[in-house]
Amino acid sequence: MDISKIQILRFLNKISIPKPWDIILILLLTILILVPVFIIMHQNLIDPEWPFHLDRILLFVAITAFVTYILLYIKRFLLFVIILYVLVLFFGTIFAGYGFKSVYEDYRSMIFAMSDNPNPQDIIVSKLLPFPNKSKIIKSIEFDNPKVRNFALSATTKHFRNIKGHKEYRQIIQCFAIFKEIQSKWNYVNDPKNREYIATASESLEHFSGDCDDHAILMAASIRAIGGTPRLIHTKEHIYPEMLIGTKADLENIIYLIKEVLFEKESKGKTIHYHIDERGQVWLNLDYTAKYPGGPFMSEEILGELTLN
Repeated sequence: MDISKIQILRFLNKISIPKPWDIILILLLTILILVPVFIIMHQNLIDPEWPFHLDRILLFVAITAFVTYILLYIKRFLLFVIILYVLVLFFGTIFAGYGFKSVYEDYRSMIFAMSDNPNPQDIIVSKLLPFPNKSKIIKSIEFDNPKVRNFALSATTKHFRNIKGHKEYRQIIQCFAIFKEIQSKWNYVNDPKNREYIATASESLEHFSGDCDDHAILMAASIRAIGGTPRLIHTKEHIYPEMLIGTKADLENIIYLIKEVLFEKESKGKTIHYHIDERGQVWLNLDYTAKYPGGPFMSEEILGELTLN
């Protein structure tokens, strides 16, 4: 045998990890590599909506088998793989914003979301009826009124300001802060007898009182004042606000934030309620009857929808 080959083999033997530690490290590395790879593929592949998440389970098994096979094939270089993995995450932590903590949070979010049981409902916008008092309601949503803007800003400084991480959902977390502030103060008061009274957002700020449309107007105006996208849903005898949170991939992270970070007590053991529109966008219920974003719908029959872009 060539001397250079012998030297290489001796070097490989020196850096090889002895048994059974090599198998233990392979299992550990499989898990560490599996988590970010699975999350990336899970969020970017089309969801066929198979029952019991069978498509994602098969994807998980396939990635696990592939990663394990590769690691077994190069097990003599495990030490280099470990060093490379740590350096990549260290670099991500310092420069790219995705590192050790991000992997941990994404893993928890993924497991939590896949085990949760949200309650989606589809809205076919083209089949809805004209929205009642549309022009008056739009005029009442004074998102550019200084009083409304200042209230929204004060709510974001009062609630959830010190939440660490989740930078990509900062605006949504701030909208949840507005929801929390309004929900904690709102006092339901009926309209005058035989009259539909629609209060402006700035008017409702004086006493935080009114009926469902007044609440929906104030919520929509405050959310839009900080750049969120709200809409109003009209049912037979009720109007309530919703907020755009993104796609189904975003929904998994939002569910985690609601139930594990922001509204842990209020949502414990509860279901997250939302609607999916014709474009696949997810809208979260923000009704005044709910104690947390995504609380139960007060009324199921949807007659009209008003989106505020």
